[in-house]
Amino acid sequence: MARVINTNSPGKRRNAQLRTIAEILRRLSQQREVSSETKDMVAALVYCLRVIDDTVEESTRAWEKRGYWKKADDFQQKWWWASLEAQALENLVKDGNWHMLPEAMIKLLPRVAHIQLNRMTRDPAAWAGAYEKLAGQRQG
Repeated sequence: MARVINTNSPGKRRNAQLRTIAEILRRLSQQREVSSETKDMVAALVYCLRVIDDTVEESTRAWEKRGYWKKADDFQQKWWWASLEAQALENLVKDGNWHMLPEAMIKLLPRVAHIQLNRMTRDPAAWAGAYEKLAGQRQG
């Protein structure tokens, strides 16, 4: 029987989410006012950061299972910011503190500064409805 190779590794998913965050931040920087699209993009950032946090947990579990405690701990330390920023952005959306958005964007920019964006590859439909989905989670 042939070996099964998972091509959708946590690292690939994490990198895809970082790219999405970089594109959303660029588009947000071009927004002049808080529109429904702006709200959708910020909510999509929350989801991207949650996925990143999930992939970090997935990777650390695999390393801990093999006894690589130090590697798992170092990796968690490197990515601790994802869950914190996700919570901060969710609170921003929940409380409607849109005046705090530029500050939140500035916190995220260094995390994706290494990503070169020669062209936008994410379709705006990818974050359409994210705000309503996030709002529904809070109520449900």
